[in-house]
Amino acid sequence: MAPTDSATSCQQDIGPDVQHRRKVRNFQINLYPALCRSRDKNWYFHQYLARLVGRHVLPGSTVIDLGCGNGDMLAALKPTFGVGIDFNPVAIAEAKVKHPELTFQEIEIESVASLSLPKFDYVILSGVLPQLYDLHSSLAAIAGLCHRDTRLIIATFSRLWQPVIRLGEACGLKQRIIDESWLPSDEIGNILAQNDFAMIRQTEGILLPLHVPLLSDLVNRWVAPLPWLRQLDLCTITIARIVPATAADRTASVSVIVPVRNESGNIPMLVNRLPVMADTQEVIFVEGNSSDNTWQAVQDAVKNYAGPFQMRAMKQPGRGKGDAVRAGFGFASGEILLILDGDLSVPPEELPRFVDLIRSGRCEFANGSRLVYPMEDQAMQFLNMIANKCFGWMFTFLLGQRLRDTLCGTKVLRRENYLKIAGNRDYFGDFDPFGDFDLLFGAARLNLKIMDVPIHYKQRIYGSTNISRFRHGLLLIRMCAVAARKITFV
Repeated sequence: MAPTDSATSCQQDIGPDVQHRRKVRNFQINLYPALCRSRDKNWYFHQYLARLVGRHVLPGSTVIDLGCGNGDMLAALKPTFGVGIDFNPVAIAEAKVKHPELTFQEIEIESVASLSLPKFDYVILSGVLPQLYDLHSSLAAIAGLCHRDTRLIIATFSRLWQPVIRLGEACGLKQRIIDESWLPSDEIGNILAQNDFAMIRQTEGILLPLHVPLLSDLVNRWVAPLPWLRQLDLCTITIARIVPATAADRTASVSVIVPVRNESGNIPMLVNRLPVMADTQEVIFVEGNSSDNTWQAVQDAVKNYAGPFQMRAMKQPGRGKGDAVRAGFGFASGEILLILDGDLSVPPEELPRFVDLIRSGRCEFANGSRLVYPMEDQAMQFLNMIANKCFGWMFTFLLGQRLRDTLCGTKVLRRENYLKIAGNRDYFGDFDPFGDFDLLFGAARLNLKIMDVPIHYKQRIYGSTNISRFRHGLLLIRMCAVAARKITFV
């Protein structure tokens, strides 16, 4: 048999997936010096890409970078424990020399499940997904690296830029790489869903990948994230989480935090209408410097209650609803934390659906939305409704997840996620008198899956609103500025 016939026969003996991986691996090994020179020429793009990925990785986390190359991106993320995986032995050897504080292993991504590795807080796939032969088998292997709160971060590139990239290759500004698939953003979400991953959000970035002093940073920070223009960006960052495979945990205890100020007439009705949502359920009233007898009504309710809940009461140490919520959460012992405003504008009977969503893992932050169902007359003034809808659109853009109503008081999350939000509160500072945005912004920074939950918004029966339309409207504009500076334009 001729040598060429023998080689052809050997190729026919192995599957197309193995052939593809060998082809890509040999290409990267043989052209590694040229790829490094290309990377050095385009240093600004690679540094800014690491910056885009890094904004989604919290300090003090464990990270695995699949397709890590020389390890520069993994090192830029500053993990407490970092592992880099690549099937290019030359790149792995360089990574071990450059970053001895990190761990690197030579292995294919599809075979990573064979390693004895712990679960990681973050799994990074930067520019690697389109080179994989079979995304389903790759994602199945990646799932073994994920715990319930792991975030999968995928960086891909827009096909709109293909002519520009080909021009750069022709001009010697970039090394031509092996042919790869160009995955549209919506297709990434579709493939993730088929493999038990749920997409949380997608953000775009990098409109000017070449380094032009002052101009590149200006364009990429302030122009690239803008609506409509961001469709022209080179990079898409997809954040996903693994879908919980277990049934909802019905034993998780619940703490209902009820901030009350001048709500004495609502206290008895609220206690009577609260549904049972857990075997262990506590209700914590946080009284906020009322001018009526609310504190006495709360004390009477706690003293005289003989039902299934543990009733507790406290006075908030400071002022404002945000201070009351933080004080109540700090006092709570439940695994699931729930806020219910004391004005009964949100029917307590609708709370179980929030808790069920958190228990099942279908979302990690349940946010009430008053703007879906018809409202009772006088429940919300017309100008307030228009403002709420406008701010909902604005915060959807700024936070990267759909939010129809940011100021509904009912919000639910797990205690462990609240502690993470509180632990990273210094990033935003003490900025929120409402309490809603401290939680929403913190959840967005953690890339928690936020879900709007429609409720029937009712007119209050007792007392008057504690909201000042115009003063609080100005505060909402300030909240937008904080989100823009700390989350969107960073």
